[in-house]
Amino acid sequence: MKKEVINSRQLFAMIILFEMGTALVVPIGLESGHAVWVSILLALPGGVLLYLIYNYLYEQYPDMIISEYTRKILGKYIGWPLSLLYIPPLLFNGSRNLRESGSLLISAAYDQTPVFIIDALMIVVVIYMLMKGIEVFARTAQIYLIILFFMGLVSTIVIIAAGLIDLRNLFPLHIKDWKDALKSAYPNILIFPFGEAVCFTTIFPHLNKSHVAKKSGVAAILLSGFVLSFIHAIEISVLGDNIYGRATFPLFTTITLVDLANFIQRLDALVFLTLIIGVFFKMTIYCFAATAVAADLFKVKDRRQLAIPIGVIVLFSSYLSAENYPIHMDEGKIFLKYFLPVLCAVIPVLLFLVHFIRKRFGLYR
Repeated sequence: MKKEVINSRQLFAMIILFEMGTALVVPIGLESGHAVWVSILLALPGGVLLYLIYNYLYEQYPDMIISEYTRKILGKYIGWPLSLLYIPPLLFNGSRNLRESGSLLISAAYDQTPVFIIDALMIVVVIYMLMKGIEVFARTAQIYLIILFFMGLVSTIVIIAAGLIDLRNLFPLHIKDWKDALKSAYPNILIFPFGEAVCFTTIFPHLNKSHVAKKSGVAAILLSGFVLSFIHAIEISVLGDNIYGRATFPLFTTITLVDLANFIQRLDALVFLTLIIGVFFKMTIYCFAATAVAADLFKVKDRRQLAIPIGVIVLFSSYLSAENYPIHMDEGKIFLKYFLPVLCAVIPVLLFLVHFIRKRFGLYR
């Protein structure tokens, strides 16, 4: 089968859409209060460093995905089961993204529609995209990145024009605020959303030029961080840290307050589209990573054969994992604290160190 190829611009678009994803809509870094936007900026250097580790491993093994070079570095008896550990978190995170999109749409607009129906419609599109391949998906990302930034620009302009922003909700920043921001940044915001870019270790081998991964990826991570910090700063400046912390979807709550001259109102659709676009791309990349790792470990020649099984697992996991949204959020906190750091940071750093030592002392056969 012909190898699918993407370019640097498409990688740039996919990383931005992935990093923003649900992080645009849900509250993050609640431990830091009104300094959430500072927490994001403080976590950004760590996010770039993690990405550089992913990129370094890719440069050493340009034709391999993470499960392949894990076995290469650690040996098949350790590397195979360690690689297998990637699949459940990838599927679980994909199902969480699906659940969050369904919950917002139901709470805001489709309260008479079963969440399963909404989630099923979205997962069908994800399966279709997995079947079409990474080339088609990457070209789609370029288009929707433009749409997403246009909607963000429109939303920002109307929020400012409506006079909703109160900078007193962002300042002052005392020593305690900086400490809380740093504590929130590491490890929580470092891992979500920046560390989740570990998924791109399954996409890097499709680049037409391997050396572009570093430049495009770092630029995308930096831009994503600045945009996320800006958006969450706007949300807090409008809502205050108290309402921001209690709101299920702060961006949605913020945009519903817009009333410009009794003419421009009800811009909820912009938030819906933002969430749908972000969740679609983030969930598809999670599912792609899961299919790539599973196909490699279980010797499936064409990973597209796994698209439907993976999609079905994600759909039912999103439906069965939590009884309601508060429980869903509590599960997410546990997952973020204990499991996701292993996937995004511990294993990649371990691979980096072992590879560096083995290469330095000539221990590779």
